[in-house]
Amino acid sequence: MTQFQMGRRALLGTAGVGFLAAPAVLSGRALAQASSTQTSTDRHMTKVLPADTHSFKLGEFEVLVVKDGARASGKPGETFCTNQKEQTVSALLEQNFLPKDNFVNSFSPTLINTGSDRVLFDTGFGESGRAAGNGRLLEGLEAAGYRPEDVTVVVLTHLHGDHIGGLMEGGKPAFPNARYIIGQVEYDFWSSSARQGTAAEGGHKAVLANVKPLAEKATFIGKSATVVSGITSLEAFGHSPGHMIYNIESGGRRLVLTADTANHFVLSLQRPDWEVKFDMDKKAAAASRKTVFDMIATDRIAFLGYHMPFPAVGYAEKHETGYRFVPKSYQFDI
Repeated sequence: MTQFQMGRRALLGTAGVGFLAAPAVLSGRALAQASSTQTSTDRHMTKVLPADTHSFKLGEFEVLVVKDGARASGKPGETFCTNQKEQTVSALLEQNFLPKDNFVNSFSPTLINTGSDRVLFDTGFGESGRAAGNGRLLEGLEAAGYRPEDVTVVVLTHLHGDHIGGLMEGGKPAFPNARYIIGQVEYDFWSSSARQGTAAEGGHKAVLANVKPLAEKATFIGKSATVVSGITSLEAFGHSPGHMIYNIESGGRRLVLTADTANHFVLSLQRPDWEVKFDMDKKAAAASRKTVFDMIATDRIAFLGYHMPFPAVGYAEKHETGYRFVPKSYQFDI
């Protein structure tokens, strides 16, 4: 779909402490609530557009990527390069035609229709993100012809808030007919009462609210587990204690869903050793980036990264000390 081009002011509107908001795209309900306080200029600039989606074939599978939202998040070096000098980070960004003082992060839950199952990977922000223009997964699924009831499996790559926020809707499971696949190591960490009183307490509470109520319908897995035929798990620990990725194969085609192994298409790929603020074990995360993307580059495998530029699909080629992101074009269309 064609994405609406917004001005800098609209893109960088404040959404709360610690980050800048996504483009000012409101759901119908949020737009109605806001309209009474908008000026005529604000109303002219605000547009409600369909959720951004992208679909392609992977062998016999149909892959649908939904843009749950996006947000500008301030100085890139404070998130992706915490062990580097500001000048070093700025130079790499400028070499890649990117601004050095800001970056935009997007979020890409993915549905894979195997013919017999509809497997959803991660759920975005859900209700909690809609005021900032996120939480658009259900809207995107509907635009592509899927109802929440159609989802048969929900796979959680890890349990950070932007991946589990959409599990519940109005206090009830958002995908009422689904079973759940969750990494055992990841669930054990976040659900443990040992997180209380630590920096991970907020995440612990989110898991208790969104994930634990679904535990009876969940299968807890490790590496090399089969989700459905053609989809298997791999470990890529570091970003979170039990972060998982998934190998997807159908009809001679292959795609690796890398989740948050790399969180920026330049800074995390071209410099995999650079530390990322949100990687909980920074050395393990860097090791996972090298292992995963060396495999992807060597075997020339397509990958789908949750925070890559939408539609979040591409390839990685070896480049200097890391990898260069090559966006998907028509490879799956012919």
